[in-house]
Amino acid sequence: MSESVQLQRATMFNTLFHGYEGPVFAVRLWDGWSWATSAGETPVCTIILESPQALHRFVAEPNEITLGEAFIHGNLDVEGDILSVFSIAEHIFNRPRPLRQQILEKASATLLGLGQWFKHGAQHSLQRDRASISYHYDQPVAFFEPWLGQTLAYSCAYFRDTKDTLDAAQEQKLDLICRKLRLQPLERFLDIGCGWGSLVMHAASKYHVHAQGITLSREQEQVATRRIEDASLAQRCAVELRDYRESDGVDHSFDKIASVGMFEHVGLKNLRQYFRTVHRLLRPGGVFLNHGITRSCTSATLAASFINKYVFPDGHLVTLSQVLEAAESEGLEVRDVENLREHYALTLRRWVEGLRQNSSTLLQHVSRATYRIWLLYMAGSAAAFHRGDIAVHQVLFSRPDRGSSELPLTREDWYSITSFSHKVEV
Repeated sequence: MSESVQLQRATMFNTLFHGYEGPVFAVRLWDGWSWATSAGETPVCTIILESPQALHRFVAEPNEITLGEAFIHGNLDVEGDILSVFSIAEHIFNRPRPLRQQILEKASATLLGLGQWFKHGAQHSLQRDRASISYHYDQPVAFFEPWLGQTLAYSCAYFRDTKDTLDAAQEQKLDLICRKLRLQPLERFLDIGCGWGSLVMHAASKYHVHAQGITLSREQEQVATRRIEDASLAQRCAVELRDYRESDGVDHSFDKIASVGMFEHVGLKNLRQYFRTVHRLLRPGGVFLNHGITRSCTSATLAASFINKYVFPDGHLVTLSQVLEAAESEGLEVRDVENLREHYALTLRRWVEGLRQNSSTLLQHVSRATYRIWLLYMAGSAAAFHRGDIAVHQVLFSRPDRGSSELPLTREDWYSITSFSHKVEV
């Protein structure tokens, strides 16, 4: 490679990252040429661009989808801390338009005649796009088990210490929910969107309630039923395939209801119907805990994003104020709000570690593109929680009975020393 080409490349990257203040990183191209933000420091990660097309996307048309698709299909890769790459991407996405024009001018000389290839290059085939679009719960449970851990809980864990294992933190989350609901023996408990049954099993075995879970995933329903039978909990615990909106046939009310990690699928348009259904299913004096992801009022909403295209095609996050307004308008009273944002950032870091450490096992169950979608999604979500663009709130509601919430005056029983090992004796 001539010195002039090397100089052009270096100038292009120097211009692209002018004013960058994030962690030190490096870039390596398909022919071995490399560049770093600081020659004297060890980079936290190295971005690998495997083709001229990947370089063009990186410098000329970067956005969540173009760079995300380059990662999915192996044209862009990351060595080292994948979470740090999102502060780098943020710098690229937010650079001023005049600077973008300078970069394009320098890139045009660097790319050396590849413009026509970019202009007329093949788009993704329908088959490739279909292979890339992977809905969240379509994967076999064997894909989730290695990185979700023993609980199979696919929602924010609760860390009493940053050194807690994922399994311990998930058990603590399940118990925190049960304690916030103040579950009592023989109460009827409903889990809306129960996943693979972790919460209903915990509630039935530790708090001796009659626990009912509902899910829209046939595979989750089958796996949860098998887990319940294996744990000999079938007398107190069950899971069925049902949409929460199809509850007209339920002939009894519930003392306590929870919804954990399902709320994100409801959408703003259906928010009042969601809370109206909960209100109808909950007995007067009953309590409902909603655990779900919300977006910050100040975070930008993108018309097109990687997550919307490849992870949650119909997903739409709402703000906490929209949640509270919708719930109160349907007769539920807000009793407590807790933000677990830092806990979800920690949870996602554990999941990213698990995905990377178990890659060879996971690739026996899903395609490489699907695996890389999940890896990028988890890492990007961890970065978003860290920035505060999104959060996860546990909101406790009651359905007052003629003014009575049937709740104690304080929360002391939630956090007592013995409560984390609490078991109800019957």
